[in-house]
Amino acid sequence: MTALGLFSITTSGFLAAFALALGANNLQIGILAALPFLTQILQLPSIWLVEKIRKRKAITLLTSIPTQLLWFVIALIPFFVQTPSRLAITLLMALMGLRGLMAAVGNCAWNGWIRDLIPQEVLGRIFSKRLMLSTMTAVVFSLGAAFFVDFWQAQTTGYRGIFGYSYVLLFGALFLGMASPLFLTFMPEPLMQTVPGTQPSIWERLTAPFRNRNFRQLIQFLFSWSFASNLAIPFFAVYMLRRLGMPLSWVIGLSVLSQLFNISFLRVWGRFVDRFSNKTVLSLCASLYLLVIFGWIFTDIPENYLLSLPLLAVLHIFAGIANAGITLTIGTIGLKLAPQGEATSYLASASLATNLGTGLGPLCGGLLGDFFSTRNLDLTFTWTDPVLSIRAPVISLTGLDFLFVIAFVVGLIDLPPIAVPLTELVSRSF
Repeated sequence: MTALGLFSITTSGFLAAFALALGANNLQIGILAALPFLTQILQLPSIWLVEKIRKRKAITLLTSIPTQLLWFVIALIPFFVQTPSRLAITLLMALMGLRGLMAAVGNCAWNGWIRDLIPQEVLGRIFSKRLMLSTMTAVVFSLGAAFFVDFWQAQTTGYRGIFGYSYVLLFGALFLGMASPLFLTFMPEPLMQTVPGTQPSIWERLTAPFRNRNFRQLIQFLFSWSFASNLAIPFFAVYMLRRLGMPLSWVIGLSVLSQLFNISFLRVWGRFVDRFSNKTVLSLCASLYLLVIFGWIFTDIPENYLLSLPLLAVLHIFAGIANAGITLTIGTIGLKLAPQGEATSYLASASLATNLGTGLGPLCGGLLGDFFSTRNLDLTFTWTDPVLSIRAPVISLTGLDFLFVIAFVVGLIDLPPIAVPLTELVSRSF
C-alpha cells in the first residue's frame, strides 16, 4: 500500500506535469515513461545474482532503500537548477534511469520471493485484495498531491510554482518511500527450493521460459500488448495538460475515476470468467481498451471543448472497466505457470517482456508525437445545393491525435494472432 501510494504520485500524470514544468518535450516525456521499464533488462543478469546468493529478501531490501532515497534528489532539482532548462530535464531522466536499474535487481528477487511465499490455492484471492487496498491508497495520495500542487500554484507566481511538485515528492519519499522497505523487513522469506537432479547452468535457466511453449506464448502476448497500448497511454496526461489546458487536479481526478471503476469491475469480470471463459473476457476487454484509445481523438471536438470533460470521463470509466478484465485474466498467469524452484527465471522473463513493450511503446510514441506536432489532417463533410450549403468538420487530427490513431491500428494488428493462443493457455491454467 505504501509502495503504490508513492507510485501514484511519482508516475503518470504527476510525473508528466513535473517534467513539463522542467521543460520536457514529447520525446523526453516518452523517454521518462520508457526508462523504468527498459532498465528492467537488468533482471536477466540479476537472475544469476539471486541464484548465487539465494537471499531474496536481503537483495530486495538492499536495492529498495537507495531506490527510494533517489526521490529526495529528484525532488530537489528545482532548488538547485534553473527551470525550465535542458539541464533540469536531463538530470531527471538520468536519475530515473538510475532508479530503474536498481529497481530491476530488486524486482527480480521480489518476484521469486512472493511466488514462494503465497500458497498457490489462495494466490488469486490474495492478489485481488492486495490490488484493491493498494489502489484505494493510491487514490487518496494522488488526489491529495494534485490538489496541493494546484493550490500551491494558485498562491505563488513565477519560478516558485514548480516547488509544489518538489514538496509532494519530498513528502512521498519520506512517509511512503521509506515506509515501504520498513514493512518489507517484517515479511518472512521461504528458503529457495532447489531444482531436483543436476543443477542447470545459468544459460539453461535464462532460456528455459522460451523453450516452454505455453510460457513462450505468454511472453509474446505480454510484449505485444504492452507495446501497442503504451504507444498512447503515457501521453494522455500530456494531452489533457497541454492541448486541453486542464488543471492537474482534474487530470488526476479522472485517473482516480478510472481506478475506482477498475476496482468495482474486478469481481464482475471474475464472475464472467467463471461463466464464460478467460478468452471471452480478455478479447472483449482488449478490444474495448483499443476503442478507448481511438476515442481520444474526439475529445477536442467541437473547438470550444464543451463536450471534452464528459467524453473524457466516459473514456476513463471504460478504460478502468477494460483494464480490470485484462489485469484479472493475465495478472497471475505467470505465477501459476512458473515451475516450482524455477520461478526466478520464468517470472523475470515475463516481467522483462512486459517492461520492454511498455518501455519501447512510449519511446516510439514520443518520436511520433514530436514528428506529428507540426502536422494536421482535416476531414470535412460538405453538402452544397441551390438552396443550402453545409460544411461540418468530421475529424481533425493534430499532434498527439495521430499517435492515438496509430496506437489503435497497431493494437488491432497485434490483437488477433496473440489473443487466441494465450487465452487458450489461460483457460488451461485455471
